[in-house]
Amino acid sequence: MARQIVRARELRRDSSKAERVCWELLRAHRMDGIKFRRQHPIGRYFADFACVSRKLVIEIDGDHHANQIDADTRRTADMEREGWRVVRFAANEVVANREGIWASIQLVVDGERNPLS
Repeated sequence: MARQIVRARELRRDSSKAERVCWELLRAHRMDGIKFRRQHPIGRYFADFACVSRKLVIEIDGDHHANQIDADTRRTADMEREGWRVVRFAANEVVANREGIWASIQLVVDGERNPLS
């Protein structure tokens, strides 16, 4: 457990520009009062952003993710097996289109609130 805390702190400290932009959107309950955590451990992974109460993960994929598609697919499948919903965004999209990312996350959150709509 202590090792996970240290690793999560390192990941938060060394976050990418896209992760910092996304955190500015999500932090401090800005989205309908929903609390997100940064670098939250889920199994053997650390989710970029996680809302525990909604079991929702937001992942930001940098350029290096193009070379690890299989690993990302396994990671997503593992998190989904644990009951999490995983939404991925490209890092360049987060930086270039904050409003669009906000709207996309809001749609996911709204969809969870009204699962039959």
